[in-house]
Amino acid sequence: MAIWAKIKQLNLKQTFILGKTFLFRPGLLFPTYRATRQTVQICNRLFGKAHHKDNKTNAFRHALWNFLIAEKSLPQLKEKTKAIAWAKEITDLHEKLSPNPELPRTMDLHNNEVGRSLFQQEITSEEIIEKLQEMMKEAQFVDQVAEIPNYPERLVYIESLKN
Repeated sequence: MAIWAKIKQLNLKQTFILGKTFLFRPGLLFPTYRATRQTVQICNRLFGKAHHKDNKTNAFRHALWNFLIAEKSLPQLKEKTKAIAWAKEITDLHEKLSPNPELPRTMDLHNNEVGRSLFQQEITSEEIIEKLQEMMKEAQFVDQVAEIPNYPERLVYIESLKN
C-alpha cells in the first residue's frame, strides 16, 4: 500500500487538507514519505499482508510508523517534542481522512501513541523492530473502546492473526 496509491483514493476535500498540511511544512514531506515507505516495507517483509488487518501486526505497524516519522523528521525540526508533535499531527490526520469504525480507529490512535512514546525513550532505529516484536508478545486483545486506556504502554489489537 504505497502512500501515493492512498493519495489517489482521497476525494478533493481530503486532498486539499493533506496538501495544506504539507504546504506549511514542505520540508517534512519527504521524511514523512520515507518513514511511511520504510514502515510498509518492513511490515511486508515481516508479516506479508497480515498487517492490513486489525491484529498484532497492525499494532506493530502503527507504532513503528509513528516512531519512524518522528525519527526522520527530527533533523528538520531539531527538537524531539516537535518531531513527536509532527508524527501525531500527520497520523491523526491519516485517521481522520481514512475513517474507520470507532474501535479500529481508537486502536490505531493508541498504537500510534505507543510508537511516539518509544521514540521519547531513546530507543534507536536499530532497536525498535526487536522492541516492537517483543511488545507484540504482550499485546492486549480488546473488544471495546473503553478497554483501550487500560493499556497505556502496550500495543492493543482487535483481531486474531487467524482472521
